[in-house]
Amino acid sequence: MFKKLFGAVAIAALVLTTAACAPTPKPLASNDLPAVYSQTLATHKCGEFLCGTVNAPIDWAKPDGETFKLAFSFKAVEGSGKYLFVNPGGPGASGIDLATTNLDSVGTPKLRSNYNIVGFDPRGTKGSSPVKCFNAKKMDDFLYGDTGFPPGSPQDLAASRKSMAEFTAACKQNTGAILAHLDTVSAAKDLDLLRAVFGQSKLNYLGFSYGTFLGTTYATLFPQNVGRFVLDGAIDPTVSDEDQNFNQLKGFDLALHNYMKNCIDTQADCPFTGSVDQGLSRISQFFSSVEKKPLATSDGRKAGLAATSTGLYLSLYSNDYWKYLTQAFNQAFDSQDGSLFMQLADFYNDRNADGTYADNMFEAFISINCLDSRSDPSPAAEAKQNNRMLAASPTLGRFWQYGAEMCAHWSYPMAEHPASYAAVGAPTIVVIGTTGDPATPYQQAVDLAHKVLAKGLLVTYKGEGHTAYGRSNACISGVVDGFLISGRLPSSEPTC
Repeated sequence: MFKKLFGAVAIAALVLTTAACAPTPKPLASNDLPAVYSQTLATHKCGEFLCGTVNAPIDWAKPDGETFKLAFSFKAVEGSGKYLFVNPGGPGASGIDLATTNLDSVGTPKLRSNYNIVGFDPRGTKGSSPVKCFNAKKMDDFLYGDTGFPPGSPQDLAASRKSMAEFTAACKQNTGAILAHLDTVSAAKDLDLLRAVFGQSKLNYLGFSYGTFLGTTYATLFPQNVGRFVLDGAIDPTVSDEDQNFNQLKGFDLALHNYMKNCIDTQADCPFTGSVDQGLSRISQFFSSVEKKPLATSDGRKAGLAATSTGLYLSLYSNDYWKYLTQAFNQAFDSQDGSLFMQLADFYNDRNADGTYADNMFEAFISINCLDSRSDPSPAAEAKQNNRMLAASPTLGRFWQYGAEMCAHWSYPMAEHPASYAAVGAPTIVVIGTTGDPATPYQQAVDLAHKVLAKGLLVTYKGEGHTAYGRSNACISGVVDGFLISGRLPSSEPTC
């Protein structure tokens, strides 16, 4: 998955007024565009931010048909008429949360003083006709429950298929017509609608993780409307679903190796000794143990394989989290206590302490992904893919089998997508790749910039973790700020 992690947001009471310091853009002339392009931007205060919605077609094949409310929010910058639209990833993450609760994590102070940073919730996510599937209790069972059978066994596969079928049926029953139209092409068309309603002749855009796929799709569909685009933690949209999963497994396996070496070599409280391979072998033994006997936790839940592996994956998204992974292993090894693993999993799943969920991240994640791409679920194809996974990572591969099952029986067919993602006619797009990125491996950034896009410029961050801008170093910040604020491109592709 391509999840960019940000916290939840509590929006203050709404007051129907526009802040005096915020320029009020006028919509562009619609010409022959659908009528929705002619709507007027309306905002209201929500705390220190401006919020609003735009009416967008549920089905862009019927642009004058039924609509939904596409939600956005931004903090007005006095004297600035420039807008930068941002997407944090997922798919399914809330852009509004990014632009409000986590605004200080978006780029640099210099960027935030030059742009009105607009966060929007793509269709199907949190504030924009959200996907609704399970209640909180059933979501707990879906995300944290183990089947009780060895992973990949016939019994485990049958139980997993039953669970996925129930989830699929619940999504269809509880969401409505938009569930069939949550694909990224439709979301890119929504983004162009936002551009027009905000009165922008060109779209300036910053996308993280899955947000790079949305950005590439937009640039392909609307190359003439592309302004300054930065795609950080890049996805190559030409890679098959099978290869995406395989590459991501290799990325997490690399991050796990790097964590283990760092733990053994530098962490005084590291619970692992000997070689990296010996440490990884102990992790495999740990997972085998919690399959059979889940760990107790402080809130009474049991931390089985689903919870502990999710906590592990969360910790590999950033080397800043490695210390928490070490603490979790120490707690589990010394006290047979899975509380910290459970807390890490809860953070990943946006689960609140009271058992509720802050958003519908995973429901949207699955719904969008299943419309965008699918793996071949035939027995022969699954067997071939399983063998690849097991060979790629002896530690994690066992838990990445049967990926095709997630979307094998989804309620709606895959959406159409562009034959090419070259974005011919668009100006140069900046692509950032991190060499130790587990979720969007570095090679995808290389290929997106050099092979997929007609005009791509690669920026390399030599480091660990998922994405780089706003969390790495002054070199990355300088390059991105120079481009987004001044339109300045480096003379050669930088390595930071």
